Amino acid sequence: MIGLKENLVTASHLARKAYLYVRQSTLRQVVMNTESTQRQYELKRRAIALGWSEDRVEVIDDDLGRSGSSAAEREGFQRLVAEVGMGRAGLVMGLEVSRLARNSSDWHRLLEISALSDTLILDEDGLYDPRSFNDHLVLGLKGTMSEAELHQIRARLMGGMLGKARRGELRLRLPVGFVYDARGAVVLDPDREVRESVRLLFAEFRRTGSAHGAARSFRERGLLFPTRRHTGPEKGELRWAPLRAGRVFAILANPRYAGAYAYGRRQGRRTPSGAVVVRAVPREEWKVLIPDAHEGYLSFADFEENQRRVQGNALGERKYPPREGPALLQGLAVCGRCGRKMTVRYQTYRGETRPVYVCPGNGPDGDRPSCQSLIGVAVDGAVGDLLVEVVTPLALSVTLAVEEELRERVEEADALRRKRVERADYEAELARRRFARVDPDHRLVADSLEADWNEKLRELRTCREEYERRREEDRRVLSEEARAQILGLATDFPRVWRSPETPARERKRIVRLLIEDVTLVKGEQVDLHVRFRGGATRSLTVPRPRLPWEDRRVDPEVVREIDRLLGDHTHAEVAELLNARGYVSGTGQAFHADRVGKIVRAYRLKTRYARLREAGLLTLKEVAKKLGVCRATVKLRRAQGRLGLRAVRLDDVGRYLYEEPDGTPPEAGHLSTRAEEV
Repeated sequence: MIGLKENLVTASHLARKAYLYVRQSTLRQVVMNTESTQRQYELKRRAIALGWSEDRVEVIDDDLGRSGSSAAEREGFQRLVAEVGMGRAGLVMGLEVSRLARNSSDWHRLLEISALSDTLILDEDGLYDPRSFNDHLVLGLKGTMSEAELHQIRARLMGGMLGKARRGELRLRLPVGFVYDARGAVVLDPDREVRESVRLLFAEFRRTGSAHGAARSFRERGLLFPTRRHTGPEKGELRWAPLRAGRVFAILANPRYAGAYAYGRRQGRRTPSGAVVVRAVPREEWKVLIPDAHEGYLSFADFEENQRRVQGNALGERKYPPREGPALLQGLAVCGRCGRKMTVRYQTYRGETRPVYVCPGNGPDGDRPSCQSLIGVAVDGAVGDLLVEVVTPLALSVTLAVEEELRERVEEADALRRKRVERADYEAELARRRFARVDPDHRLVADSLEADWNEKLRELRTCREEYERRREEDRRVLSEEARAQILGLATDFPRVWRSPETPARERKRIVRLLIEDVTLVKGEQVDLHVRFRGGATRSLTVPRPRLPWEDRRVDPEVVREIDRLLGDHTHAEVAELLNARGYVSGTGQAFHADRVGKIVRAYRLKTRYARLREAGLLTLKEVAKKLGVCRATVKLRRAQGRLGLRAVRLDDVGRYLYEEPDGTPPEAGHLSTRAEEV
């Protein structure tokens, strides 16, 4: 075929270089499949036969050991495309299309650039001109077939892996705390220190209620956590490092620790740049989940409870783990306007730390204004009084009566567990009899029956231990001593709750045992809607808490008194009269002229100047004009008592207002008369 198309090569092509692209998908193929690599290098002879000199043929083999599914991270292919695009390549060679690209978009991009730059393409089958419709069509079909071949290969591999995963036989990387035994089964790590470290992590999470708390507990106690290297020269070796919160989150989210086999917890997605991004998927999208596939560190129910607790600790959910601080409803308060969980702020007022419940806003990112906020002292007090009221011996007696009704169900469950022990005992005895009847010289059969007998004995021992453990738990729950302790706790509960020695964290834990959430609605008063665990509800009403500025606000009676006195007295005179009558400011201090002036401005009272002007009094400038004298003369005559007009004192700095020169004298007790007396 090459001979038929030698006329495609022109002087323009020969003036440019010929590029040979060599690629193998994996390093294993580079080492093991040497024949394929050699065949790719031999294409160089084809270029020489077409007229290129040996020094004009450049080999690009930078991508040996790299997959051709994408151009991302293939520096050799990117350099080849760049050379073609800049018109430096007259010929591009590859053993087959799959060597150049397994992705149709990358392949067609190379074809378009080659057509624009008049670059020929050579593979093992022949020479092609991308500008020709027929050649372009053939090359496009080859690229599509190469991509389809890659899809089929991947589908076969993934199908085989998924089939083994559904049977729980696909070996996956185990988290720390587990190893594969000689038979390939998953068992707990034989290193006792590793096992105890993992168990301690789960215990600390149950105690603290948060992943950060568990990690902090390890750090505070100077404890390290194990990790195994999965790559590199130290693969499989055990290392100890400080425990971080991110590691705790990963362990809590791994169902392996509950003895479950899971496959497909993460999925990869290719971005437009060609990179692969791996993300975690919800449990309902996992491909395989097999509970109780092997021994674990906790039950699957405990694993799910841990997940619910982690989700509850996340921002925007209903609950936070109990922390220090006086906010009793931390993590339980819900905004009654938008339904979002309210956050907690703390403020110091007069030496006392007070909680403030704040709605974060009802936007998706909290970008909308807060619906409401309120000081939580009165709210916490009302909820505490409600708990003291409901936790009574009578209420607990009713609870014990309900437990009495459940006793029969407990006994039924005990009977079922007893039957399970009896069945395991029978199967173990049956296995023993089978082993006893076998010919001792027939070792293959004898060994198999002996192993089966040992397995049945282990199952019997496990059933008995589980039965005894459950029976002991039921006995403790339903014992008379436990009933007496519960009633005694109810009697002592008010004392324990109100004791100053009870930490705030413990009060919060008690609240969480009884209350699901508390919805707050602030108006003229605060409405509390308490929802208990189990569905019962109670509604309370408390006075709206006073804000700090409200505590500093002047008594309305004082404001009214100042408004009444301003008509006849200056600010200093009003302050003197208020102090004489026992009035104080909002902060409990005595009055002075400046404080009276601030109150007048804050409450927008009519000023003394406006009152006197409404009464018809004139300013100094106006009265001087009416008398035909200068202002200094008016002041002098007023001081000497020769003005002939009554002057009213305006303020405490010596300013006056005057009556009309031709006006009638005011009656006794009028403003000017009292001012003249001053």
